[in-house]
Amino acid sequence: MNCPSDKHGSGTLHGAAAGYLAGGLCALPAIRAEKRPSVGQWKRYRERLPTGDELRAWFANGPDAVCIVCGAVSGHAEIIDFDVGGELFDAWAKRIAPELLARLAVETTQRGGRHVFYRCEAPVCGNMKLAQRRAGDKTVTLIETRGEGGLFLCAPTAGYEVVQGDLGAPPVLTEAERNTLLTAAWELNEYVPEPVGELWSSGGGQAGTPVPRGAAEAERPGDDFNRRGDVRATLEKAGWARVREGENEYWRRPGKTSGWSATLKDRVFYVFSANAAPFEANRAYSPFSVYTLLAHDGDFERAAGELRREGYGEARPADSGADISAIVEACRPPVAARAPDVPDPGPMPDSLLRMPGFVGEVMDYCLATAPYPNPVMAFAGALSLQAFLAGRKVRDSGDNRTNLYLLGLAHSAAGKDWPRKVNTRIMHQVGLANCLGERFASGEGIQDALLQTPGMLFQTDEIDGMLQSINKAKDARYEAVMSTLLTMFSSSSSVFPVRRKAGKEAPGVINQPNLVVFGTAIPNHYYEALSERMLTNGFFARMIILEAGPRGTGQEPVISDLPPTVLATAKWWADFRPGTGNLENWNPVPVVIDHTDEAKRLLIETRERAEAEYTAAEGKGDSVGTTVWGRVSEQVRKLALLYAVSENRLAPSIGLAAVEWASAFVMHQTRRMLFMAAGHVAENPFHAECLKAVEKLRNAPGNELPHSVLLKRMKMDTKAFAALIDTLCEQGDVEVFTGSTPGRTMRAYRLACGVKEAGETSPGGERS
Repeated sequence: MNCPSDKHGSGTLHGAAAGYLAGGLCALPAIRAEKRPSVGQWKRYRERLPTGDELRAWFANGPDAVCIVCGAVSGHAEIIDFDVGGELFDAWAKRIAPELLARLAVETTQRGGRHVFYRCEAPVCGNMKLAQRRAGDKTVTLIETRGEGGLFLCAPTAGYEVVQGDLGAPPVLTEAERNTLLTAAWELNEYVPEPVGELWSSGGGQAGTPVPRGAAEAERPGDDFNRRGDVRATLEKAGWARVREGENEYWRRPGKTSGWSATLKDRVFYVFSANAAPFEANRAYSPFSVYTLLAHDGDFERAAGELRREGYGEARPADSGADISAIVEACRPPVAARAPDVPDPGPMPDSLLRMPGFVGEVMDYCLATAPYPNPVMAFAGALSLQAFLAGRKVRDSGDNRTNLYLLGLAHSAAGKDWPRKVNTRIMHQVGLANCLGERFASGEGIQDALLQTPGMLFQTDEIDGMLQSINKAKDARYEAVMSTLLTMFSSSSSVFPVRRKAGKEAPGVINQPNLVVFGTAIPNHYYEALSERMLTNGFFARMIILEAGPRGTGQEPVISDLPPTVLATAKWWADFRPGTGNLENWNPVPVVIDHTDEAKRLLIETRERAEAEYTAAEGKGDSVGTTVWGRVSEQVRKLALLYAVSENRLAPSIGLAAVEWASAFVMHQTRRMLFMAAGHVAENPFHAECLKAVEKLRNAPGNELPHSVLLKRMKMDTKAFAALIDTLCEQGDVEVFTGSTPGRTMRAYRLACGVKEAGETSPGGERS
């Protein structure tokens, strides 16, 4: 068969999708004109296959296309996409052995292109551009792949027809066979982009930028290395291997045992692999850029200095008085933004926003019924509900409890409220509505609430407003909120003595309080509301902060009962009371959930990694880093415990999978928190204005703005603005340059060059 069908109607889109699913392929309904799935928040299906019920519901709405998601979810599936009418397909096919070519599944596309479809024994990387051509001022892609994270429209969508093989059962290739296909495509490439470093090495930071004073008086070390430096030795020293010689050399990245990851031709190093850090996929690099990234961790100033000491670049007379800083500054490549010193790991990957069992079930219900499905918020809401339900009832062997402070960051109308509504409905139906809190009016109010109900879930929006109030308050009321939150977090495994009111008897103690917080806020508002003191007093370190990103595609709201399994599990937790006493006077003795031996070993390794980061921060005098890294081990253990009880409440065990997930989650989230704090949290009002200016440039096209535009956006008087710009220039954060518009020149500002921010990846959509 060419494309799948089913007994309900051969050739129908639904029948085809069901057939693809039966073959282990992730098939989704799609919008043909836009070449994207018609499912809201479809990226979750990069991690799991849809169910048959989901397919039936989707295709009942009459979509006009079907697509297949590539990557691991479809058994390491990948396509080679021949664009521009498939003009290079025949030339490519002639380079492939007939027996290999005959095994491939091939379809034609709506614009005359070709899709070559297969699976690989080994994981495939993200999308790659294999062959391009320069046409005027545009770059045309002729051949590219759709791999991990990508997708493609397919038959029987109108305009797509299978001409060879079976899309529903694509062949499984060895890694060597896959490399043969990719190599044949790359050999047809007609264009390599300008390498990183060529613009700045030819004079200035960008095309048209004046050469800095002194730069024309001497050949710069980077220019000289580009001309005569041994880039091959640099690559080999870093573990790269040359796998094919000739005019166009093929190179393999460290850690890879077959195939190739980049080419070297005419002293231009072009990288294909998405796993070849510190290089980026589909980018060309000059020899100096290769040397700087591999030998000096991307520090162009240090690399230029080292090359000068090795004899690269013309030496200046000792008494010239020339300012070397201008020359060294020119030896930095143009990038999107100068990031803070803390590396940016990017937002939390979708693959980590998933937990088996109860959390996953609540999350799925939330996403299926929300007007604007938001996986980050759905996950945070479901996790907070599980943390509340298991509070005072389970612990691990280190007496870690399930209390969490979760914060979801999203812009207005992005789906922040729906997970709170779902949690409220569940708690109401299982008789726990009295355990819900909304706002923190005062520290005393929190204590009073927990004295009555020792386990509570507080769900509060705009938590940044509370932080602003704490920062600006002139009395102790809001300070007490912060103090109470800090103390309650640490008291979950002991007792908390409630403060005595004047003239009254002591009210007693709160036995093992379980305070779970699920807050939401606008991203920038939250970080700007934080103070230096909050970063170092432990509040920031106790938070699990997740960013939702842009609002996803909406869907028609539905009225749907809560799943019986969700209600049954929530009711089980509500009734589960290990310990002694009656319902009104319960003295909890939480059940101890043990770790497997493998899990214990990984927990030790994770703790040691966090301790190493702590020591490094301590050595730099970084009080924020020590505070945050000091909490990592505890957070990992809490989340691994929650993973175990979500997966199996009746016989939970903290296994290797739980710790692997928790460790990856907390390590990523910790680095993201530190990066965001470094770019937003100010030590004083003037520093806050500096951070604001940098952020406005970072968000501007090309990371630059004319003087008049930035002045208006900063809403400052000209004198204060001038002082701000002078400071940013002296710090090396901002550069001043002269731009031009028709008829006149203008003063403008751009971010200084530095490490490009992580997380800026290309979309995974299909193009034919």
